[in-house]
Amino acid sequence: MTTAGHLATIDLLRTRAFPAPPERSGSVDSGPGFHVGELATSEDFWEDDGTRRLLVEEQYEAERDGLAALLTARWGPPRELSLWSVLERSMDGEEMPEPWPTLSCHTPHLKLWRAEGRWTGLGVSQWDKELPFQLLAVITEIDPPDEA
Repeated sequence: MTTAGHLATIDLLRTRAFPAPPERSGSVDSGPGFHVGELATSEDFWEDDGTRRLLVEEQYEAERDGLAALLTARWGPPRELSLWSVLERSMDGEEMPEPWPTLSCHTPHLKLWRAEGRWTGLGVSQWDKELPFQLLAVITEIDPPDEA
């Protein structure tokens, strides 16, 4: 998908109502107060020596940063949110609202903007080193947890 297509998807998710029960529709996971959309997904890395993985990771980070520049032009500089502490805290049993604990399992950090009552975030996700990278858009009305 193109940058224009990614922006159109983000704009669509920003206007979509949040469902009461969690649901998955196509490449979007949604629940009370949030949508997490997969903008792009790479191939997996089962037969890779690490070289291709590194190149793909750099490509996805560059795509995120390109989109971030466009969103920064709309809403100003993003908040940089590390999700490592969220992961640690949720693994220690601290209760946190979705989408934050699930995101923290596979997305190390997000670029976040607050606009029109919703947070919009961009991140690069990978569940495990053999699995695909994903460029994610996060739309939520749920404030991110405080960084501890």
